[in-house]
Amino acid sequence: MKKLSVLALILLLTASMLAACGSSGNNAAGGTDSPGEGGSGSGAGSAAEGEIYIPIISKGFQHQFWQAVKAGAEQAGEELGVRITFEGPETESQVDKQIEMLQAALDKKPSAIGFAALDSQASIPYLKKAQENNIPVIAFDSGVESDIPVTTASTDNMAASALAADKMAELIGNEGKIAMVVHDQTSVTGVSRRDGFKKQIEEKYPNIEIVDIQYGGGDHLKSTDLAKAMMQAHPDLKGIFGANEGSAVGVINAVTEMKKEGQIIVVGFDSGKAQIDAIKNGTMAGAITQNPVGIGYETVKAAVAAIKGEKVEPQIDTGFYWYDKNNIDSDEIKAVIYE
Repeated sequence: MKKLSVLALILLLTASMLAACGSSGNNAAGGTDSPGEGGSGSGAGSAAEGEIYIPIISKGFQHQFWQAVKAGAEQAGEELGVRITFEGPETESQVDKQIEMLQAALDKKPSAIGFAALDSQASIPYLKKAQENNIPVIAFDSGVESDIPVTTASTDNMAASALAADKMAELIGNEGKIAMVVHDQTSVTGVSRRDGFKKQIEEKYPNIEIVDIQYGGGDHLKSTDLAKAMMQAHPDLKGIFGANEGSAVGVINAVTEMKKEGQIIVVGFDSGKAQIDAIKNGTMAGAITQNPVGIGYETVKAAVAAIKGEKVEPQIDTGFYWYDKNNIDSDEIKAVIYE
């Protein structure tokens, strides 16, 4: 019996040591925690005591734009020694899915949160919860209709789309019929790009008529169908503006499928391989590019400053640029476009 007791004690001690080893090695402070490629991803567990953890919730995950924002956020996280996660719904029409991600992120009691709202109204009750729990909210790309965010890191979308309107007007000779394919009418970016383009045309170019505005949810397949319907309804259409990456790619595809290359002027927004290729082969005249890496970087940088109680400007303008076949290979443009 004595031998059995000693053996039992040894086994008990061994099991205890193994359990202790197994409990170590959880998420360490610093570094980044990113979802897998090709999906919406999911955040890691709650913040460990003493670490700075910042979940970043984007409007989507499928477009190259969001991958570039993710790269900028990860760069800042690494440089500043904080842990971030980055996620977004599969498509930019999944408002409910994004709200679920926001709620899940708040449940982990993060140090701060970065958020690009698909619906600027639907998210406000959840952002109020963050505020009540002293979690600074950094809006990026698309702001919300609230003073809860400490700051918004984004492009001046009104000014950027006004520049797109100027370029469209120049390219069609300041007269004729044009149309617009916009990603949505619920996000700040969707509304601002629509209104900035529309207002500029209406106020500066009386001989240009916007005959149709449609919303494709940022989905290139749906946007293709919408653009094709526009061309069929208006055979004398001279140009179409695509207000984000998915919208612009849809317009490019529609022009190609309808064999309207050289007849319809296409002006886009954002970057990505499809738009870059279309500009180089002449299907697209040009586009506005944001600085997505800069947006991601500035979001995390502002979040860290807010956590530390440092002053943060209420608006961080991350800039925009027009690019076409004449400057697409310049160093300035190469730094802000992405494939």
